[in-house]
Amino acid sequence: MTTGTTLKQVPARVIEWALPYWTRGEAGRQTPADLFRVLYLGWLAAFVLKVLGSTWDVSWHFKWLRDDLAPPHMLNTVGTVIAVGLAIVHWYTGYGVDRLASRLIQWGTGIFLIAIPLDLINHRVNGLDITAWSPSHALLFIGTALMIAGVIRGWYLGAASYGVISDRRRTIVLAVLFTFFFENVHFPEQHQEYGVLELASWDRGQPYAEPSLLQFAANQMGRAVDRPMILKFSLPVPDYVYPVYAGVAGMIILVVARMIVGKRWTATSIAAVYVAYRCLVWPLLVGTTFPPSAIPFFFLLAGLAVDLAFFVRVPYFRPVLGAALVTAGVYGGLALQDRLLDAPPYAAASWPVTAAALAAAWLLAEWLVGRRQASAVSVSGSSVSGSALSGAALGGAAETRAETGDEPAREPGAEPVPTTAPVRDSGAATASDGGDV
Repeated sequence: MTTGTTLKQVPARVIEWALPYWTRGEAGRQTPADLFRVLYLGWLAAFVLKVLGSTWDVSWHFKWLRDDLAPPHMLNTVGTVIAVGLAIVHWYTGYGVDRLASRLIQWGTGIFLIAIPLDLINHRVNGLDITAWSPSHALLFIGTALMIAGVIRGWYLGAASYGVISDRRRTIVLAVLFTFFFENVHFPEQHQEYGVLELASWDRGQPYAEPSLLQFAANQMGRAVDRPMILKFSLPVPDYVYPVYAGVAGMIILVVARMIVGKRWTATSIAAVYVAYRCLVWPLLVGTTFPPSAIPFFFLLAGLAVDLAFFVRVPYFRPVLGAALVTAGVYGGLALQDRLLDAPPYAAASWPVTAAALAAAWLLAEWLVGRRQASAVSVSGSSVSGSALSGAALGGAAETRAETGDEPAREPGAEPVPTTAPVRDSGAATASDGGDV
C-alpha cells in the first residue's frame, strides 16, 4: 500500500492548506512563516516567468511581425497571472506586507493591467511600435517597477522577523529582487542593443528580420525598404539616450540596492548576475534562429564603480565622487566594448549630463537616508544606528533593521510583518558607510 500525495491530490491538498488563510485582514497582520515563504516564492516565480517572456519577446519583435498570442507573450502572461493572484491575496488578507508595500503592489498591478489593453489598441491603430520607448510600453515598465518595489519592501521588512529565514537568505533574495528591478528599468534599452546588430546584418546583406516585418515597417513609415528605413527601425532614438539612461536610471538602482542590501559588492553582484543572464540566454536565442543582441558588459565596470564609491564614508561627498567614477565606468566601458565587441551607438559628449544627473539623484538618495536616520534616532534614542534606508523607488521603504542578536518571543507558526524594520545597535555598521551590514 502506497502512502503520500499523488499528483491528482495536489490541488486538493493546496486548497486545504491555503483556505484557512483566506480571511479579510488589514495589511501588516501577523503572517505565519510558511505562508510568508510561499507568498514570496510565488513572487520570485512570477518575476522569473515575466523576465524570460520579455527577453524572448524583444528578440521575437526583431524577427517576426507582432502577434498578440506569440509564445513570449503567453509566457509573460503566465507570470502576470501569478503576480495578479498574489496582489489580490495581499490586498484581501493583509498577509505578508505592510500598508505601503500593499499599495505599491496594487498600484503597480493596476497600471500594468491598464497598459495591456492600451498597448493592444495602440498596435491596432498605429501598427508596429518602432521603439520600445512608446508611452504604452512605458506604462508597462512603470507598473512593473511599482510592483517590484512593493515586493522588495515587503520582503525587506518582513523577512527579518522570521528566525527560520537566515540572514544570508534574506540578503540573497533581496539582491535577486533588485536584479529584477534593474532588468525592468534597463529593458527599453535592449531596443538599441538588438538594433545595432540588426543594422549590421542589413549592411552584410543578411538581415535578421523577416522580409514581411521589414516591409510592414517600411509601409508604416511610407518609404521603401532601404538603409535609412532600417536605421529608423533599428535605432529610432538619439544616440545620447542609451548612455544617459543607463548611467542615470540604471545606476541609481544599483546605488539604492547597495544602500538597502548593505553588503559590499552588492552593485557589482547585481550587474554581474544580469550580464550572466544575458550571456546565458544569448546562445539559446541565437541557436533557435532569433537575432542576437549586444550584451551590456560595461555594466560590470559601472557596478564596480558604485561599490568602490561606498568606501568613501562622507555621505554628501560620496555622490559627487561616485557619479564621476560611475560615469567613467559607463562611458569607458562602452568605449572598450565598442572596440572589442559590439555596443549600441552612444554620444560620448553626453557624459557631463550623465554625471550631473546621477550626482543629483545620488545626493537625493543620501538626503533621504539622512532624514530617515534622524527620524529613527529621535524615535529610538541612543539604541538606534544610522542604518535608515530609503529610496524613491521604494517610497521610503527602508527604515532600520535589528541586529541585537536576540530573537523576540513569537507565537508558534505566526510572526508579525512589521510596518518598520527593527533597529540596529548604535555601534553597528550602516548600510551607507561602506561597511558590511
